[in-house]
Amino acid sequence: MRAPPSRVIVVGGGTAGWMAAAALAKLLPHACSVRLVESAGIGIVGVGEATLPHIRAFVQTLGLDEADFMAATHATFKLGIDFRDFGRIGDSYLHPFGDFGRPIHDVPFLHYWLRMRAAGRQDDLFAYSPCNVMAAANRFAPPATDRASLLSTISYAYQFDATRFGPYLRIHAESLGAERTEGRIVGVEQHPESGDIAALRMEDGTRIEGDLFVDCSGFRSLLLGNTLGEGWEDWSHWLPCDRAVALPCASPPGAIEPYTRATAMGAGWRWRIPLQHRVGNGYVYSSAHISDDAAADAILRAVEGKPLADPRMLRFRAGRRRRSWVKNVVAVGLASGFLEPLESTSIYLAQAAILQLIELFPIGGIEEADRAAFNDAVDYEYDRIRDFLILHYHATTRDDSDFWNHVRTMRVPDSLSEKIELFRRAGRISRYARGLFFEPSWIAVMIGQGIVPNAWDQRADAVEPGELGRAMDGLRADIARSVAAMPDHAAVLTGRGGALLAA
Repeated sequence: MRAPPSRVIVVGGGTAGWMAAAALAKLLPHACSVRLVESAGIGIVGVGEATLPHIRAFVQTLGLDEADFMAATHATFKLGIDFRDFGRIGDSYLHPFGDFGRPIHDVPFLHYWLRMRAAGRQDDLFAYSPCNVMAAANRFAPPATDRASLLSTISYAYQFDATRFGPYLRIHAESLGAERTEGRIVGVEQHPESGDIAALRMEDGTRIEGDLFVDCSGFRSLLLGNTLGEGWEDWSHWLPCDRAVALPCASPPGAIEPYTRATAMGAGWRWRIPLQHRVGNGYVYSSAHISDDAAADAILRAVEGKPLADPRMLRFRAGRRRRSWVKNVVAVGLASGFLEPLESTSIYLAQAAILQLIELFPIGGIEEADRAAFNDAVDYEYDRIRDFLILHYHATTRDDSDFWNHVRTMRVPDSLSEKIELFRRAGRISRYARGLFFEPSWIAVMIGQGIVPNAWDQRADAVEPGELGRAMDGLRADIARSVAAMPDHAAVLTGRGGALLAA
């Protein structure tokens, strides 16, 4: 006999809240009812405008039309993140959403490049990444459907207006049966014996009861942090940036780049995210190394178009809750943890938690095994992304400021130092079956920031040097020729999402 549907209460709107409501209503309509509670008087963070390729699967799963979604959120395509001045001032590289070359005899292309480099070939590894060549030319095309084509290995994400994404998802979620309650939560009731959340008390005196509560209340973490008192694991000693100042500006004349830019600054880094109607900018910084006023002045000087608003200050700290599912509360998004947007992971982490909840959705009652599996999966994601972000700071030769001296010389987690040493010794990346950022991502940042392996897989020596050199020449030429035939990014946007929107 099927258990009665669970009453799921999502606390907080914005991106995470409406993502959760839409996904639950779409994928589990038989197992739960969905009610989202939010107050129009509480703002959203709204600066997470860049995403990772996983968002495409989420959009498809919800049954959204890509062109409609992009037009509604003023979205652009994203092939990767352009990092500037991180390894040393003047250097740049793109972390691409795709691979480098093709494996030969099951040996990654990197090892053939390392072998030829040691033999004196002056070659840029990034020239063998289609995404890098596409980004440099401001061109875009979707991945090839022919798996024999190197262009089948590329991927892409979106850059969109985060203030429009939540409302867009709200319309879709409500069409799927999710209900919305507007109002301010003034109290939380708990069962006297179990400690589970029993109901929310609203400002107008109503009570909202539920069986499972999804905490999407942002940094407040109203249920998991404030009510249940779940502890916080602080990672600010590794990721010292604790503030950001955000500033939108008008789009400058010229191309709309199909990538996000991250430029290292004296006390952190700044983002640049081109949308159809404007450009998002922000300076993520350590308040121990620069004042708020100086940071605001720095971003005002750096923007390339007319500012469209006053600088907006945000405060945060890097880390996560020790557990993200406690009793009958599941935290999603900022209520669960925060990792700065250096690699555009915020929306991914919300998405991963939501899909994990759906996979482990309790039938007839919450079991400890459900919570344990969920917490293990969420912790795994946060811990692996944490190490990847630290790498960007630690792998540097910069010594031009106290901030960079600190991150360059700090002791990093053993899990990261082991990865760096393994790569430096023989060009190897630890393989894993789950989590974010696989081999190409680690290769991009390691090589891009000056960690070049001392050796390579000896199987790469089996290919005759002349033959290998000709093959590499041909591969570069094929990529260049394919990219030259692609349309301009802005032209693709016009064709996909209608006329480009005016600022």
